Amino acid sequence: MARLSGRAAILTGGAKGIGRHYARALAAEGARVMIADIADGKELAQEIAAEHGANSVASAIADVSDETSVKALVAAAIERFGKIDVLVNNAALFAPLQETKCTEIDGELWDKVMAVNLRGPFLMVKHVAPHMIAQGYGKIINIGSGTAFRGIPWMLHYVTSKGGIMAFTRALARELGEHGIRVNTLAPGFTLSDTVMRENPGHVETARARRAVALAAARRASPGPAGRAGFPGIGGKRFRHRADARGRRRQREYLILRPSKGR
Repeated sequence: MARLSGRAAILTGGAKGIGRHYARALAAEGARVMIADIADGKELAQEIAAEHGANSVASAIADVSDETSVKALVAAAIERFGKIDVLVNNAALFAPLQETKCTEIDGELWDKVMAVNLRGPFLMVKHVAPHMIAQGYGKIINIGSGTAFRGIPWMLHYVTSKGGIMAFTRALARELGEHGIRVNTLAPGFTLSDTVMRENPGHVETARARRAVALAAARRASPGPAGRAGFPGIGGKRFRHRADARGRRRQREYLILRPSKGR
């Protein structure tokens, strides 16, 4: 039996980018998945339904920064699946963002990034948690970023929001743990998703340049194997494990995905 058989999940930001791979991973493990995104996820849902059955997936257009939209999304998931066992807070603004000095970031853009990347997960938890509390079970996976640990320059708005996700997870885990709800952060490294490649290939060039400098310094300090940028499929096993119905992982665990050349 698949590890998530009989479980129902909401995945935000699931219609494109790395979210598409999370959606497929959840479905492959037997979960019924509500794919939520500002982009239309109907095509992806049809592909998953063709592979795993019509009752395995649904999609909804939703803006996680808007509370009315979030309420409608949660209601649709409950109506379709009858419960919510897993919440994956993946929706975030990254690919369209231009690298900008901290002194030149527009205030409205800063607010928009925080609205999606932090207000969004908060609103999702606010309206999903009551259902999890009522059933005495739940898994919440907040998608963070390795940038919060490294503190990369020229992306202060994004990095700050992902640092907030770490604190959000820590506080939420302490609050919801007594209800049988486990909260974790998954922090991927730089990932060559289709969204990044299509919407802002400049991120790729900057990441390569930054990585080249880091690798040169690392080799001088300690010669040996070095890391590289990841692809969306990498880390899928770890992602699925955190949504596993049988898993008894510690609260507030931060998993940083750093693919190596050997993978």
